[in-house]
Amino acid sequence: MEDHFEGRIGRYWWDAEPWWPNPVRPPEGAPNILIVVLDDVGFAQVGCFGSDIATPNLDALAAAGLRYTNFHTTALCSPTRACVLTGRNHHTCGMGRIIELAAGFPGYHARIPRSCGFLPEMLTPHGYAAWAVGKWHLTPEDETHLGATRERWPLGRGFERYYGFINGGETHQFAPELVYDNHFVDPPRSIEEGYHLTEDLVDKAVEFVSDLRQVDPAKPFLLWFATGACHSPHHAPPEWIERYAGAFDDGWDAWRERTFARQVAEGIVPAHTELSPRPDWVPAWADLPEGTRRLYARYMEAFAGYLSHTDHHLGRLLDFLAGTGELDNTMVMVLSDNGASSEGGPTGSINDVRLWNGLPRTVEEALDRIGEIGGPRAHNNYPWGWTVAGNTPFRRWKRETHEGGVADPLIVSWPARMAGAGGDRGDGLRRQYVHAIDLAPTILEAIGIEPPAEIRGVRQVPAEGTSFLRSLTDPAAPEHHVTQYYEMFGCQAIYHDGWKAVTYHPIQDDKPGLDRAEWELYDLRADPSECHDLASEQPERLAEMVELWWREAEAHDVLPLDNRPFSEFIFDRPDGLAARDRYVYRPGGGMVPEFVAVNVRNRWHRVTAEIDVPEGGVEGVILAQGSYLGGWAFYVVDSTLRYVHNLSGLEEHRVASPQPLAPGHHVVGFQFRPGDHGSGEVDLVVDGEVVGSGSIPRFTWTRFSLTGHGLTCGRGLAPAVSDEFVAPFRFTGGLSEVVVEVEPRGELTEAEAEAEAQAAITTQ
Repeated sequence: MEDHFEGRIGRYWWDAEPWWPNPVRPPEGAPNILIVVLDDVGFAQVGCFGSDIATPNLDALAAAGLRYTNFHTTALCSPTRACVLTGRNHHTCGMGRIIELAAGFPGYHARIPRSCGFLPEMLTPHGYAAWAVGKWHLTPEDETHLGATRERWPLGRGFERYYGFINGGETHQFAPELVYDNHFVDPPRSIEEGYHLTEDLVDKAVEFVSDLRQVDPAKPFLLWFATGACHSPHHAPPEWIERYAGAFDDGWDAWRERTFARQVAEGIVPAHTELSPRPDWVPAWADLPEGTRRLYARYMEAFAGYLSHTDHHLGRLLDFLAGTGELDNTMVMVLSDNGASSEGGPTGSINDVRLWNGLPRTVEEALDRIGEIGGPRAHNNYPWGWTVAGNTPFRRWKRETHEGGVADPLIVSWPARMAGAGGDRGDGLRRQYVHAIDLAPTILEAIGIEPPAEIRGVRQVPAEGTSFLRSLTDPAAPEHHVTQYYEMFGCQAIYHDGWKAVTYHPIQDDKPGLDRAEWELYDLRADPSECHDLASEQPERLAEMVELWWREAEAHDVLPLDNRPFSEFIFDRPDGLAARDRYVYRPGGGMVPEFVAVNVRNRWHRVTAEIDVPEGGVEGVILAQGSYLGGWAFYVVDSTLRYVHNLSGLEEHRVASPQPLAPGHHVVGFQFRPGDHGSGEVDLVVDGEVVGSGSIPRFTWTRFSLTGHGLTCGRGLAPAVSDEFVAPFRFTGGLSEVVVEVEPRGELTEAEAEAEAQAAITTQ
C-alpha cells in the first residue's frame, strides 16, 4: 500500500525513525521482452517459412532460435493484438472485431476492460520498464483525437512511453500521422528527405533503450514493437522495390509451387501435407493478359521490397541489442497478426479508399501509373492471387477462420535460456499448437511471476492461454493448448486435439444464412491444409465439435453471432460528442481525425475565415482535409484564393479566383451546394462577393482517407491534397479562426449504408 510505513514517528526528529521501501526489482535473471508484431504477413511470406523474399535478419533470428509452425491468431488485427497483450480471447476483451466496427455487445465494444490487464500493467509493478512503438489499433475510434480521454491510449494501459500511430489500422508509410506519448507530432523528416516510418520506429526503439541504460544498466524492459508493415499501402523506398524487378514475372502459381516445395523440404509443414488447390475465383497466371501480368508482378515487387526493407530495419534493432550485450537475455517473439490480406481485390488497388466511395480500381489506370506503385502517391495493395500464394499451403485468408486466415509465422529466440543446461533446440522447429493468447502466460512464466489476481484494485479475468515455455528447450514438450474457438464476422471454427470444424460465411451477405452455413471437418494432423472435408464421413464427431463451439462461444461473449458488422451497427454508434452545425478551427492546433471532424461529405457547407494579407502577398492552406489520396483544401497560391476537391486520387476539381487578394483585411470563404447524384457547385467568396465558381461532378461519398490524414487549419498534410502546393504549406498571413457551417444531415440512405458496409473491410 502507498501509505505503508515501517518507521517510527515521534514529536521530534530525535524521537523518530525514518523508513524507505526497498525499490522493486524483478526476479533474478529476468529477461528483456521484445514482441515484434508484423501486419498482414502470411504464413509463407517470411524467408524462414518458405518464402524467397529476402528476410535475412528474421531468418538468422529463427536459425538461432525456434520456428513455431503451428501458431495461430484470430484472423484479424485488433483482436490478435488484444490476445497477445492480455492472454485472453478477443471476445473476452471486447475486441471481437477491429475498433472501427465496434458494436454494443460485451464481446464487441472495443473497450478492453480493466479486468483484462495488459502485459505492461503486469510487469511494471515487478520492476520492468515498458514501451510501445508502432501501430496500436486498440483505442476506440471515437477516442483517437486530442480532446479524448487517454484511458485507452497506450500510456493509459501501462506503457510508460509510446511512439507510433493510433488513428486507424493503417497509415501512410512516408507521411504518417504520429503520436508521441499522448499528443500528435510531425514526422522528423519529410517525404522529400527520405522519411519512412519503419526506420523511424526503429530509431525511436533504440532511443528508448538507450535512455533507460544511461540511468539504469540492469532494469529489464518490455518493448512492444508493432510495424505498419506489411499492411497496405505497400510503401517502400524505390531502391528496395527495384531489388525485386522481374522476380515475380512467372506469377503466383509458380511461386506457390516453389514455396510449398521449400516448406516440405525444410520440415515447415509435414511431408504428407498437400498444397490446397488455387480457388476458382483466382485466375491461372498463364490465362492473364501480358500487361496484366506485368502489373500484378509489380504489385508483388512493392510488397516484397516493403517486407525486406522492414527486415533490414528490424536487423538494426537486433544488432543494437546485440552490440550492447542485451540480446542474449532478451526473449524475442516475432509474429504476424493474421494471414495475408485480400483487400486489394481481384485486380489489386492503386488506392484502397476508392472502394469506400464506389469508385473504380482498374487495371488500365494502374498500368498507366505503374511507376507510382510503392510510392507516396499510391495506396497500393496486391491482387488476391498473391494473397493465396502468401498463405501457402493453406486455404483462404485474413478475416476468415480457415487456416489461411489464422495460421501465422511465429519466431521465438532467447539465447540465454536455449543455451542453458538441458536446453535442446532439436531441429529448431516446434509443432505444438500455440495460440496468440499463449504468449502472455509464457512471458510471465519465463520471468518467474504469477498472473496478478488484481491490478489497481480490479479483479482480473483468469488468463485463458497456456504457457508453452517448456517447449523452448524441449522439442517433445506436451501440447497444453488442446481446445480453441475462432470467430470472425460470422465465420466459425473450433480446434480440439488435432481436429478442426470450420464454417465460412460471406460478410454482409444474407445467404445462405448464419444458421445454415455448412460445417466442415478436418483432421489437421493428417491434413494440415484442410484439403479433405470429413464432415460426411464422421457426422458424430462433427456434431460434438459444433456443440463444443457453442459452449465456448457462450463462455467467451462471442454471441450474438453476426456477419453484418457494418450497416447494422456502425451508423448509430455514439461518439460522445454533441450534435452541431457549426465548427470552429484554429491554426496551431493538432490534426482532427476524420471520424470526429466536421462532416462535409456531399452536403451543403460554408467555410468562412477572416485573414490579413501582408504587403508582399500571401500563400498557404487555410483549411484542408485528407491528402493526395483523397480530400479537399481551401488555400491561397500567389495571393489567389483557391479550392480543390480531390476525388480519391482519381481526379481533382479546382475553383480559383481570377484576381489576387489585395493587401489588408478580408473575409474569405466558399460555399458548396450539393446537386444530383453526388455532384455539386462551389462558389468562392471574398468580402461578400462571389469571385469564382465551379462544378464538382462527384463529391466524395463516405471517406476521404484511410491513412489517418484528418483536418488541419493553417497548414496541410503530406502528401498534399493538390499538386499545386507542397505540404505543410503554412498560411503566411494573419489567420485567427475558420468557421465551418453545415446543414443537419439525416440518417444514411440504404445505398450509402451498404457502400460503407462493403468498403469498411479495407481498414482491417
